[in-house]
Amino acid sequence: MVKSVLGFPVAVLTNSSLMAREDVRQELSLADVVVAKVDAPSEKLFRQINRPVIGCTLDEILNALQLFREEYQGRLALQMMFLEANKGYAPEMARIAKRLSPDEVQLNTPLRPCAVQPLAPEDMSIIRQAFSGLRGVVTVYEGQGPEVTPLNREETLLRRPKL
Repeated sequence: MVKSVLGFPVAVLTNSSLMAREDVRQELSLADVVVAKVDAPSEKLFRQINRPVIGCTLDEILNALQLFREEYQGRLALQMMFLEANKGYAPEMARIAKRLSPDEVQLNTPLRPCAVQPLAPEDMSIIRQAFSGLRGVVTVYEGQGPEVTPLNREETLLRRPKL
């Protein structure tokens, strides 16, 4: 693990699809921060939005995330992507977040170029209201991210070219 070699805090962003595996949860428990994606409140929307591999179900992921939360001593964040397809399900998504009791909830909409249009800041503000009472709720339009210096600028630009 990077932390043991370089001494840096380790954050892992996961699509949550393998959280049901005990070995995956054990490895993730070594990270300082785990950011787990949950983008849908129902199996139908999960299949539509995330297009998971056959055999991967939303219930399996949510149950595994709840088990992970009970075991994990680090900082758990949920990253929830909102699109036109799921924007009307914010109350259901907030109930999922409450069940999982994360330290932070990141409410996102795609801002990088992709096949779907981002939701407007006003839509995200309405969605955020459904998450009142949860700690650490932030939308992609709020605040400014930390200043980050890449370890290798050239390598980073190969993966994340400027537009």
